[in-house]
Amino acid sequence: MAADALRFRELLAKVGSGEHTSKGLSRAEAHEAMDLMLTGEVGEAQLGAFLIAHRIRRPSPIELAGMLDSYRTRGPVLRSPGQRPLCFGVPYDGRSRTAPLLPLLALLLAAAGQPVVLHGGDPMPVKYGITLAELFAALGIEWRDLSLQAVQARLDQHNLALTHQPLHFAAADRLLPVRDAIGKRPPVASLELLWTPHQGEHLLVTGFVHPPTENRAWEALAIAGEPDLLTVKGLEGSTDLPTSRAGITARVRQGVITRLLLHPRDHGISSHEQAWENLEQWRQDALAALVGEGPLAESLLWNLGAYLWLADQCSSLEAALDQARALLLARSGEKLRQELAA
Repeated sequence: MAADALRFRELLAKVGSGEHTSKGLSRAEAHEAMDLMLTGEVGEAQLGAFLIAHRIRRPSPIELAGMLDSYRTRGPVLRSPGQRPLCFGVPYDGRSRTAPLLPLLALLLAAAGQPVVLHGGDPMPVKYGITLAELFAALGIEWRDLSLQAVQARLDQHNLALTHQPLHFAAADRLLPVRDAIGKRPPVASLELLWTPHQGEHLLVTGFVHPPTENRAWEALAIAGEPDLLTVKGLEGSTDLPTSRAGITARVRQGVITRLLLHPRDHGISSHEQAWENLEQWRQDALAALVGEGPLAESLLWNLGAYLWLADQCSSLEAALDQARALLLARSGEKLRQELAA
């Protein structure tokens, strides 16, 4: 057995020993385990055993921080000196029930001068939902064949970037067959919500479904030295704020957690979330929403105003919603879409 496989077996034994004897990994050991999964001579049987064992016992915040260290070291890197982008961590396995807003939100934020950094991949197990790259492509904006240098250039010139895992982080794509085989989201799925390819000052935005996920994110990112964080109980675990109910969010600044409940009805917004139908229908609705029309328009307005405020671009949510309306009226997002699609 190769040295990497022998060492990984030792780490596997620590997480797979059972409820009463499992010791878990230190931050350094979790970093090492993730490195071996990404680049080591470790077979699929060991990879699958580790991922499902870790799924059953749940990764601790210190383990997630160690895995994040590995992603930060081995993943793609984008930078934006002198600017503070919004960096969205969203599920890699996409959306399947509600129409996504993030590509439209990102275009409008970028057009308003607020940089946005995204990351994603191809349809991912176990959900295999529609992905960010597919949605942007439907709008005429392709990210899947761009070099990392070209992605950085778009961030520099247009305030928008999306790294695509198969091209920009091929080592992480190595885990896809195993992720499909185990049939459940592994701890790597939690890691993808916490990681961003951007290095430097930024506001990290991560979605969650269950409260324990939010708590683990707070703790793991505190250990990892992430000082500015926004957690969002968004649609399908995304960062899209709902319009049919209050948006549950929390802002973390230098270790201080502030719960923020955003009530769309207080601002005259009460639309229901649009159901996902197919990519062509979404494209039609998305193009209309970028100019303030159609069934996605009100939800997009709410999200745009909320994120302008949360990004400290406006002094109040009311002022942010006014700015959002002006951006839609000026067709700012549509103009940027046309530039990037050219």
